[in-house]
Amino acid sequence: MSVFRLGTRGSPLALIQAQMVRDALAAAHGLDENAFEIVAIRTTGDKVQDRPLAEIGGKALWTKELDRALLHGEIDCAVHSMKDVETIRPDAIAIAAILPRADVRDRIVGAESVAALRRGAVIGTSSPRRAAQVRRMRPDVQVVMFRGNVDTRLAKLAAGEADATLLAAAGLERLGRHDVGHAIPTNVMLPAPAQGAVGIEVRADDAAAHAMVGAIDHPESHRCILAERALLAALRADCHSPVAALAVIEGAILTLTAELFTEDGAEHVHGALEGAPLDFALPAALARDLLERAPPAVRRLFDR
Repeated sequence: MSVFRLGTRGSPLALIQAQMVRDALAAAHGLDENAFEIVAIRTTGDKVQDRPLAEIGGKALWTKELDRALLHGEIDCAVHSMKDVETIRPDAIAIAAILPRADVRDRIVGAESVAALRRGAVIGTSSPRRAAQVRRMRPDVQVVMFRGNVDTRLAKLAAGEADATLLAAAGLERLGRHDVGHAIPTNVMLPAPAQGAVGIEVRADDAAAHAMVGAIDHPESHRCILAERALLAALRADCHSPVAALAVIEGAILTLTAELFTEDGAEHVHGALEGAPLDFALPAALARDLLERAPPAVRRLFDR
């Protein structure tokens, strides 16, 4: 058998996630890890660190180089943090598996909680969602742009560029940073759609890669991620859009909860719907409900 090539971004977290996928594939198929090769591909999003993602091309900056390598046969699959994957994907690429989802929460680093921040504190984040959520809770807080990998953002914080920053708990855990920051409950700060999920994409017509990767799929996580991504599609949201969403499955019921915000967090709308895990009409129904009830300033952000 030829070596199965896993494409990934080259950041420390991305490489750890690729190693997680490699180890899961080796275990599922009874293969040695040498049957797999991790191919690091530098993306535009990794190269350009001084501007907000939305200004320079959005989430495609994390995926387009990996997409090209996948479609040209240079890699057999691509490993992604699913929250960084744009909603509409090429027809020639398919999500073959989602690993078991990790902690979905955000962590605040530099303070015990958002409420505990000093008056007029500076928060570093490049996420429109996080910025809007913090501003909603604390209108006195200033937001400055923090981009880069986890170490880069923690270094900016240590250098005094901000009083606090917000990071995904899952990424910190995967990097072994178990003691960094304080987790924020999801009823205080709903996460980004697909936060905490690692996904693996293959060429849609590559049956062998589908079979290889499909063996490590976690169906419950996969269904939740599909629901959250379908909500984004129904909202026609992009990386400018302050959207938070979380799907959870208990028994035979999937509950999808979401919030939409204005950029300054001053106005928002919240909603939730329950249904069957594979009810593909549910995300669209929640999107309609949210937009019908949203204040005009929120609705305008999704009126495209």
